[in-house]
Amino acid sequence: MSTRPLRRLCVAAALPIVLVACSSSSKSSSSSSSAVAAATTAAPTTAAPATAAPTTAAPTTAAPTASGPVDVLYAGSLVNLMEKQIGPAFGSATGYSFSGYSGDSGSLATMIKGKVRQGDVFVSASPTVNANLEGAANGNWVSWYATFATAPLVIGYNPKSKFASDLQSKPWYQVITEPGFLIGRTDPATDPKGKLTATALASAATADSAPGLTAIAASTSNVYPENTLVGRLQAGQLDAGFFYATEAKAAGIPTIPLTGQTLHATYTITVLANAPDEAGAEAFVAYLLGPQGTAALTNLGFTLITPPTVTGTGIPTGLQSLLSGG
Repeated sequence: MSTRPLRRLCVAAALPIVLVACSSSSKSSSSSSSAVAAATTAAPTTAAPATAAPTTAAPTTAAPTASGPVDVLYAGSLVNLMEKQIGPAFGSATGYSFSGYSGDSGSLATMIKGKVRQGDVFVSASPTVNANLEGAANGNWVSWYATFATAPLVIGYNPKSKFASDLQSKPWYQVITEPGFLIGRTDPATDPKGKLTATALASAATADSAPGLTAIAASTSNVYPENTLVGRLQAGQLDAGFFYATEAKAAGIPTIPLTGQTLHATYTITVLANAPDEAGAEAFVAYLLGPQGTAALTNLGFTLITPPTVTGTGIPTGLQSLLSGG
């Protein structure tokens, strides 16, 4: 796989606060550290001197900027978060442009492993997916990952559905088996949410004596790509679907809890090996796990893991302090 040159992160020498050296050499620990600083540190405002000389303008400050896209491959349950909040805010804070691609976590891992899609950062909804990218047999794409948040599995429903009132007043496992009810879920073979949904259906079928759930689990007509499920529900094509509470909140979808179930997504993030822009990748990780990124996660109801739990070795030098809680 080819590697495109490191994008330069430059700040004019006249700036009194941040000075970042630019180099045309290959990626280095210093350039990565500068990218992380740009993503996590806001430049303070410098007041003009009380008695400035008439011909001297007061100095101004600006956040360090970079350029070019950072390619982030992320779980489809994060579409609204990434495209409407994190992506644009990251770009404004650093100067990089956010280039996102969403899908089932398992499918994304397959694309990375098969070199079908190249990326700088990989965000999964399950730690186990990373195993498909670890080790020489899997291309050594992932040597470490940080587990940073969780979100519960729920049922999100269309408030205009004729079954909406039933969902609010009756057990969920009874309502979704009512004649004519259209429920959507994701593929358990490729998506962590699909696997959790299958577990919920199987468990409730036995515990709540609801054999109709077995038929729902066996059907393939109710399986959709993760990044299309929200749109289908909002368009009225479905009465309800299985979602994570955070993605439903981001999309303004009302939800009900899966009573009797304690299933949740567990989100991880890593910088992929041979990332075309390693400095940009580190800057994105630093932003997402920094004050502004975690504030956005908290507002949507994610349960944060602080500091993130790191698995594996080889964390970039510029991220070691952040990921160790230092």
